[in-house]
Amino acid sequence: MLVPKVENKMKYNSPFKIWIRAARLRTLPLAASGILCGVTLAWFQGMWSLALSALALLTALLLQILSNFSNDYGDAQKGTDNEHRVGPQRTVQSGALSLSQMKRGMVVMAVASMVSGLLLIVLALRSFPQGAWLFFALLGLLSVAAAILYTVGKRAYGYHGLGDVMVFIFFGLVSVLGAYYLNAACISIEAVFVAIGIGLLSSGVLNLNNMRDIDNDLTSGKKTLAAKMGFKRAKIYHSVIVLGGIICFYPAIMGLHQKVWFFAIMLLPIAFLSADVDRILKTKNKATLDPYLKKLSIGTFFLSITFVVALVITHLVW
Repeated sequence: MLVPKVENKMKYNSPFKIWIRAARLRTLPLAASGILCGVTLAWFQGMWSLALSALALLTALLLQILSNFSNDYGDAQKGTDNEHRVGPQRTVQSGALSLSQMKRGMVVMAVASMVSGLLLIVLALRSFPQGAWLFFALLGLLSVAAAILYTVGKRAYGYHGLGDVMVFIFFGLVSVLGAYYLNAACISIEAVFVAIGIGLLSSGVLNLNNMRDIDNDLTSGKKTLAAKMGFKRAKIYHSVIVLGGIICFYPAIMGLHQKVWFFAIMLLPIAFLSADVDRILKTKNKATLDPYLKKLSIGTFFLSITFVVALVITHLVW
């Protein structure tokens, strides 16, 4: 399928800037949120490795960039990125990169992700139970596949309403619990609750994106969960997963048996996120949802950072 032509192409001064644009660096804080929470929880409970934590973070960021490249490629190839799309213009859609160039970029990022993941597994082997390395190797391959197959291929799962589930699994469960286990070689109930919280909030970011693009997605044959539910029910679903994600931090904090009042600093991002939920419920114009995407992504990162800071302060003061 030919990529739709767009009249107002984005202008760049260098190929480097084109690839930076394609990488969508603004999405990286969300990808880092789960890793930071999982690593800090392990550190808080006395089980931490700087090298393992750094490699886990690097791998997560590389996978996110791979996912961004793949989304750019897949949606352009299928014609979903067209003149009717509400969000920011992507690089293949604009003509800044061709499909073949983006495909090569995907290969490079896939290899980089696998190399980083392999180094992570090799470094962690000394403390892993026997056979755990195989599980993490398979998990790494699944992560690469999930990053690519969201929009790429005839059976791209993002086109069949499974994007929210996969984001919950990989941005929440895999990110937080994987980072925690790599450091601690075990799983804690606190890490589970935080993983669920980050996963729900991350799914909220995707849901906002899909609510904004409902009309164009339906026309293009992209049956996201939001498109299947309809705009009104998608807004209710959004409020449930975002508020549910926030609430999940409460049992995690209480389970730490420390001075809970240090975690009061989390009230600022919680208020920020809750206020936006109310505004989103009241909105009737899908196009006005675009700014809330960035706000929810930043708000989730801010929530994770305040959680991390509270853990550090509690550990140092207690």
